[in-house]
Amino acid sequence: MNNLSFRKDLISLQDELLRFAYKLTTDREEAYDLLQETSLKAMDNEDKFLPDTNFKGWMYTIMRNIFINNYRKVVRDQTFVDQTDNLYHINQSQDLGFESSESSYDLKEMRRIVNALPKEYKVPFSMHLSGFKYREIAEKLALPLGTVKSRIFFTRQKLQQELKDFR
Repeated sequence: MNNLSFRKDLISLQDELLRFAYKLTTDREEAYDLLQETSLKAMDNEDKFLPDTNFKGWMYTIMRNIFINNYRKVVRDQTFVDQTDNLYHINQSQDLGFESSESSYDLKEMRRIVNALPKEYKVPFSMHLSGFKYREIAEKLALPLGTVKSRIFFTRQKLQQELKDFR
């Protein structure tokens, strides 16, 4: 495919590519940016296009790959990595505002119910709430894994049963 034919095919696909870009991004400006980036990449890689290849499919693949790479970059940029000592930011309470009296009362009621349970149920449940995995709890308490799971399940059921009339 010669240079003129390539550019002519590229121009003829612009409307279809724009619709596809809009489907991917659902934003008009982002769709135009994606179309422009796709066209530029296609022109930069014109020498890699083989004449017997489906041009339209090749262009759609380029656009889809650019979209996926951009999406991954955005997700990676938005990921917060806590590099503080003792993972300060991760362990910090998510709700830094004042608790409402209602949510404070709910927590007190939940604590009352859990604290009223026998120690063999209260301890595994509290450890699970603190972030321990089932296997870690089983090892620390020297209990079978199934026993730990059933005790945590029982405690959840008890909480649900006690709190269903509470709301």
